[in-house]
Amino acid sequence: MSRPKKARSGSTAGSGSRLQTVGLFLTLLVVAVLVGSLAAGLVGRRGGGELAPVAADSAGAARPSAPRPAGRVRVEVLNASGVPGLAAKGRTALRDRGFDVVYVGNARGYEPDTSLVLDRVGRMELARSVADELAIPRVYARPDSNVFVDVTVVLGKDWTADADADPPLEPAQ
Repeated sequence: MSRPKKARSGSTAGSGSRLQTVGLFLTLLVVAVLVGSLAAGLVGRRGGGELAPVAADSAGAARPSAPRPAGRVRVEVLNASGVPGLAAKGRTALRDRGFDVVYVGNARGYEPDTSLVLDRVGRMELARSVADELAIPRVYARPDSNVFVDVTVVLGKDWTADADADPPLEPAQ
């Protein structure tokens, strides 16, 4: 005849359910944090109606800038010129015009005298809009799925931060 087993001292029948309750609470907490961060991200992306940027001409009068594609245009700016700080000036010029500059650095393997803009995602209108803002005439399609940007700007010695401004007016003779 077998005897019924005695419960171990110090253990209770409810300890397993407490562990389940704590696990359920932690799971619900993680889910709540994830849902909250998703909601915050969606609210942060809602852009509202933004006005097109306006640039001033040499006389100080405002002129509307060229229409830009809707949405976020991710740009990297690379300095091929060897002139210190040129990529940072390009970043400032583009950010002032509403572009999302996600990387600034030095370029290797490009001609140091010539600036150019590269389309990385097969949307030349994005690259052309960036090139127009910086007054860079050379725009090429070079899709690259390993680069996580829409457009690459390579700045050469021919580009200056003032290159995107209107040329000065010639005095009448």
